[in-house]
Amino acid sequence: MTKKIALLARTRIPAILVAGAVALASCASPTAGRNGLYAQPTGGAPVTANPTPYSAALACMGDYSRLTNVNPPRIAVGRIIDYTGKQELEGGRKITQGASLMAISAFAKAGVRLVERYDTSVSELELKYANNKLISDGGESYRKIKAGSIPGSDFYLVGGITELNYNIASSGFDAFGGDVDVDDPKGFIKASTYVMNIGLDLRLVDTRSLEVVDVISYQKQIVGYEVGAGIFAFFNNQNIIDISAGGKALEPMQLAVRSSIERAVLEMTANIYGVAGPGVCSYADPLATTGITGNFISAHNNQEAYNGQTRQEPSRWHSSRDNTVRGFLRGRYD
Repeated sequence: MTKKIALLARTRIPAILVAGAVALASCASPTAGRNGLYAQPTGGAPVTANPTPYSAALACMGDYSRLTNVNPPRIAVGRIIDYTGKQELEGGRKITQGASLMAISAFAKAGVRLVERYDTSVSELELKYANNKLISDGGESYRKIKAGSIPGSDFYLVGGITELNYNIASSGFDAFGGDVDVDDPKGFIKASTYVMNIGLDLRLVDTRSLEVVDVISYQKQIVGYEVGAGIFAFFNNQNIIDISAGGKALEPMQLAVRSSIERAVLEMTANIYGVAGPGVCSYADPLATTGITGNFISAHNNQEAYNGQTRQEPSRWHSSRDNTVRGFLRGRYD
């Protein structure tokens, strides 16, 4: 009986493997289907907000400035460069090159008036076209260039990411056990953790006098872990079983950069607004318009048009999650 089971195992397992390989190969086709696609893309998760632990406080600062009629200054964001010089083996940078964009988003969450100085290529091109009388604003006349039409900044933010330190601390264990008999099962278990960090230095500069009015240096530690376990055994000197499982995770490095920038921007904004601490967030503003995704200028003078608080809802506008959109796609929009 045992020999028959072993024979069936030897004949059926290869057949199952072949059938599985054929099934996997059939998922992609060289011929486009009726929908025009070779294969349906995997996934479909909705777009979500990308907050840090400081995003809610930034939104609170924006609502506080409106509630107390604080006149926020105009701020421009310059270059916030990666000074660490660390690169991947493939040649890419370890640290994000978009720190300036993160700072712009952070200031927007805090309700600060922003003026663009980071990428003015489109504005400069339009100014060139307008100077040559090539641009109109919908009428027959060309756009006029008016002196003083571009507002200036009161302060600008610059700085850089200055630290990326690997393996500040690490710990772990690795164990293997089993009987000396070849036929007896053997197993292993392992686990490890490690800590690294990033650091940045930012400064806020008065645009008119070039006086540095605020300097902040922050670092954030990042933790990672890895765990695993497995078993290996022979059966009847003919079949082998080798099973292992595990997982590993690293706290997002670029999210750590964003968190550090948002904390720095939050402290600078609090200084500008004259806020001593988070106690100003204890109130509840029923007309709050700022969300954790940023701030905006409404195109209409209508409170119902404000969508700052709803932009962070993951199901909003999603064709598979929002009933309103699904109803419209079916031609039954109410």
